[in-house]
Amino acid sequence: MAAPWSGSDGYHVQLQRDSQFLCSDQRMHTELVDRLVLQLNRTYPQILTDKEAQRFRNLSVPTAVRLAELLVHLQGKGEEACHELYRGLQIHAYEVYFNLPTRVSRRRGPLFFLSCFSLAVGLALLCYYGEGNLSGTGPFLSFSVLGLGRETSEVLLAYAKDGSRIQ
Repeated sequence: MAAPWSGSDGYHVQLQRDSQFLCSDQRMHTELVDRLVLQLNRTYPQILTDKEAQRFRNLSVPTAVRLAELLVHLQGKGEEACHELYRGLQIHAYEVYFNLPTRVSRRRGPLFFLSCFSLAVGLALLCYYGEGNLSGTGPFLSFSVLGLGRETSEVLLAYAKDGSRIQ
C-alpha cells in the first residue's frame, strides 16, 4: 500500500479532516456517490459488502446523509478502506480530490509561504530602489526571479531591463 501523502497522518486521520468538506461540496452529487459505492463494492467487497452497498445507494435517503454515513462506515473499517475511498475520488472526481483540505494544506506548506514572503520582500525592494536610478538593481532582480513562476519572473525581468516603474 502506498504511503499517505500528508506527512505522518494516515488516510483515516485525513478522512476525518476531509469529511466535512466532502459532505458540503456540491460536486458530491448522487451519481458520484453511487459510483464510489459501486467501485468499493465491486473492487473491494471486503470493504463494502453487497448489503452495505445497497444501503448507501438507497435513493429514498438524501445524498448528503448517505455520504456522511458512508464516510463514518469507511473510517470504522480502517486505513485501507479510507485509502480506497481516496483512490475512488482521484479516479471519479479529480477536482474534488485535488481541492480536499488535506491536499490544499500540503500544497501550501512552508515552501509556499517562504516564496510568498520572498516575493513581498522583492517587491518592497523594487519599490524602494525604483525611486532612483535602477542601474544597480538589474543583477539583484535577475537573481530574485529564480524561484518565482514564469509570469512573475517575466514581469520583474522586464522591469529590471527597461528601468520602468510600477504604477
